[in-house]
Amino acid sequence: MNVLVVVDMQNDFIDGALGTKEAMAIVPKVVEKIKNFDGRVIYTRDTHEENYLETQEGKNLPVEHCIKGTKGWELHPEIEALRKEQPVDKPTFGSAALGHMLVAQDKDLKAKGEEGIESVTFIGLCTDICVISNAMIVKASLPEVPVLVDGECCAGVTPESHENALAAMRMCQIKC
Repeated sequence: MNVLVVVDMQNDFIDGALGTKEAMAIVPKVVEKIKNFDGRVIYTRDTHEENYLETQEGKNLPVEHCIKGTKGWELHPEIEALRKEQPVDKPTFGSAALGHMLVAQDKDLKAKGEEGIESVTFIGLCTDICVISNAMIVKASLPEVPVLVDGECCAGVTPESHENALAAMRMCQIKC
């Protein structure tokens, strides 16, 4: 089984509080990738509470975003329309729960005599923060499973930081 992880394709990262033209530009590519993907599609959602500005992240990035229950927290409408399972809400950049979920699924598939997870591909936002964090967690959790990042379906805080993140992931044997 192949897995596609759609990272934080939320309104606040696309055209909201932390949106960029690069993030807006990848939406059609992400939609096509999801529609054409043969395997399980998992979505993550950056999820903060009302006290965001009091958290460590909020002190370092004092821009309220992805506050649970707000429009900015929701997945982009075109992407939400394709969702078939509950998103993984994550209060931090990387989700340990995502790593645990994939390890459990891999073990379950193998226990049934199946191949297990054959690959995990990442797309979404932001390449240089949440995509790289989650790709590294999955690479550490399933070291023998190929981890891939489709850079055409990702955007970073800046084009330069996007490219730097792709280069860093390549050095960690993540195929970009």
